[in-house]
Formats: sequence, structure tokens, C-alpha cells
Amino acid sequence: MNKLKCDLLVIGAGSGGLSVAAGAVQMGASVDLLEGHKMGGDCLNYGCVPSKALLAAGKAAQQQQHTAAFGITEFNTPEINYAAVKDHVAAVITQIEPVDSQERFEGLGVNVIREFGKFTSHKQVQAGDHLITARRIVVATGSTPFVPPLPGLDTIPYETNETIFELREKPDHLLIIGGGPIGLEMAQAHRRLGCDVTVIEGMKALGNDDPELSEIVLDKLRDEGITILENAMAAEVRGKSGSIEVVCENGHVYKGSHLLMAVGRKANIDQLNLEAADIKSNRQGIEVDAQLKTTNRRVYAIGDVAGGLQFTHVAGYHAGIIIRSALFGLPAKQRTQHIPWATYTDPELSHVGLTEAQARNEYGDKLEVIRSHYNHNDRAITERKTSGLIKVMVVKGKPVGVSIVGAQAGELIALWSHVIANGQKMKHVAAMVAPYPTIAELNKRAAGAYFSPRLFENPKIKTIVRLVQRWLP
Repeated sequence: MNKLKCDLLVIGAGSGGLSVAAGAVQMGASVDLLEGHKMGGDCLNYGCVPSKALLAAGKAAQQQQHTAAFGITEFNTPEINYAAVKDHVAAVITQIEPVDSQERFEGLGVNVIREFGKFTSHKQVQAGDHLITARRIVVATGSTPFVPPLPGLDTIPYETNETIFELREKPDHLLIIGGGPIGLEMAQAHRRLGCDVTVIEGMKALGNDDPELSEIVLDKLRDEGITILENAMAAEVRGKSGSIEVVCENGHVYKGSHLLMAVGRKANIDQLNLEAADIKSNRQGIEVDAQLKTTNRRVYAIGDVAGGLQFTHVAGYHAGIIIRSALFGLPAKQRTQHIPWATYTDPELSHVGLTEAQARNEYGDKLEVIRSHYNHNDRAITERKTSGLIKVMVVKGKPVGVSIVGAQAGELIALWSHVIANGQKMKHVAAMVAPYPTIAELNKRAAGAYFSPRLFENPKIKTIVRLVQRWLP
């Protein structure tokens, strides 16, 4: 057994683990990094990167067929080479992966070991024939698709986000069980690439988002020809390759050629032998406190495996907390109220802070809900992207939550994350200047919608203006 010692051991080379390893080694800590599968983790190989590349291909196909509003009526129906689309997806991954590569991190000074790790004691981890003793350990093993034990599922072929991007045969009719962000992004991408698509959701599609805004997305997807079934709980699957049936509890049967399971994620903890390190876990993942420490004070958990919000940018945020705490011994606690999320359908859907329902429950009559519609934005009008809405939840001049649906919603939400993170008020958004014409003006217009009645409908303001005008030379 090869015995090693280090200041910091990172288990998992996904976005969170890589951020911790890179930051720690460049600040002078000795770092060992374990990865038993692919460098870059789920985000690079099976998640954010390939899904957005596939969505971009679908968008390109869609744009060729919907140009009449711009006065362009001579066009050809695009011929979609599904295998070539997957080549595009693979090429995008290939272009990005050097940033996450073993060679890059070894160049930074990280000792990269391509093995899975499991705890053998409070501060020791075995990886292959290595036994590593570390002053601090960070578990960043991420998550994998959750596949429920549906009757019949073990007898038919099905896809998850870990296999769908390697599929080179275009599905004639893709059945998707799960109406969350992953399911609906894949639904729209495949519909635009020429597939029939049926989404089967046991509860409410996009159920974690504001229902007023999510309905705008769902209406658009249905307009594009996607069948979205809600309150349709899958009870059984049957059939064979190329001919699959999903039977729901209500007795309805839905037929397709391929099946994608997109019902959620589960934390990767099974191989870690957490009991040996006295680390507690639950159904969501590893139990952590506000400092991301586990029940073993030497061990932290970050990203998806920590059982909270499962987003790449959350793992990156967690990495910053670990750097301050584990390397410098400084107090650092995670917060969630400023963490945004986005669904990259067309239109996009994004959110930060409290939803309207949550804010009403917490603040009652103190809450003001401000709306700013895309159809009043000149840039949106020029690009024929006027379907959308910004909704800002405000309490005593301070935004406590923002939901956005429409073009570039994922970009627009970043400003509101900054505002909420820094405790700023609507006046700070109103003070910004956005270039004209841009979609970004929508954020300033939302702030203007908050102040307009206070300025233009207030009789005291009008009295003051008259008095000032009377005395001005």
C-alpha cells in the first residue's frame, strides 16, 4: 500500500472539487485529488455543457424555419443529421475539457489519482493501492440520475442524461418521464431536431418555479408540438427497443420509440464507506452544517452530494467557502437566498430568492409585486421576442425574490443575485444605466415600475415641484 499525506484531499473532480483543488494548491496547500471516472464530472460530460450544446443545435434548426416575421420567406426546411448534431455536442465537450484535464491540474501541482476513494477512518481514505492521510477532506462526488424502480424498466432499454448524448440514432418518438428542467430542455431540443416528444409528469411540470411564469414556458413548448402531460404518474413500462409503452396510474398508455428517464438526481455516496469516518447521511445526501462541515469535523461536503441545490454554480460557490474555512480557518457559512437557477428552454426561466408564494407567506401585506413585461422592451420587439415577464418581490424597498421568463432570463437574473447578495435596494437598480437597446433595460424598467407610482401618483411630489418651480429664477 502506497501511503500518502497531504493538507487537503478532494474526492471528486467535478466543478466543485476542481475549484477547491485549483484554489488550494495555488495558495500553497498540498492537494491530492481523486477521480475514478471522468475529469470534469457530470457538468462537462453529461450535464450543463452537452445539454446546452444540444439546445443550441435545436435553436439553429428552429431559426431556419421561423423567419417570416422578419420578411424572409425564401428558406429551405433544414435537413437534420442527428449523428452530426451529436458530433457537435462531442466537439464542444472536447474544446472545454482541457480546462478540467488531469494534465492541467498536475501542472498546477495537484497530485491527481484516477481512482475512487473510500474512507477507512476519520482522516484516511483508500484509493486503489493508495492510503491517503489528510488534514482536511472535501467530498465532492456529485450526483447521478435517479431511476425509480418502475415495474418493467429492467426489461427495456432507456436513456438518462448520462447516455442520451451518445445516442446517434434519432428517436422517432421520445417519451420523457419527468417534467423538470432536464426533461423539458431535452424535450424542446429533440422536438426542434425533428422528433415527436411526449413528456409524462406525475405532478406539475416545472413545479419548483413560479406557476404564472412556468405556464408561459409550457404553453410555448406545447405550441411547438410537444405533448406535456401533468398529474400522470407512470406506473409501468413495457415493450422492446423501438417500441416502448408507458402505462400511467390512470390507465392511459403512451407509446414511443425511445424512453428518457428524467425524474431527479441522487447523491453519489454509496462507494464512500461514510460509516468508517462517522459521517452521517440521509436521503438527500451527506448531512452538513452552515459551514459545509459533516459530522466529522475534518470532512466537508460540497455541491450535489451535500443534499441542497443541485447546480454547478452552487458547487463553485461552495468551493469558495471551503477555501476560506479549510485553508485560512476563517468563519464562512453558506447562504441560499442569493443563489439563482435557470432553465434553458426557449423562453428561458430563471429565479433567485423567494417566489411570490413564498414571499406572500413570509411577509403578507408588506409585500409588493412589481412586473415588467418584455413587450415594452425595444430590443425584444426588434428581435420578435416579446413574450416574457420579470416579477420582483419587494419588501420595504428591498427585493427578496425575482422570477423571470423570456429571452436571456438566465443572463438577466445575475443582476438580481448581486443585489440580493449585497442587501441592496431597488434604488440601486434604478441608478444603473443599461445601453440602449438591450434586454438588460428590463431590469431597470422593473425598478422604474416600483418608483413610478411613488413619483407620478403622489400629490405631495406635485406640490413640491410646483413650489420649487415658483421660486426658481
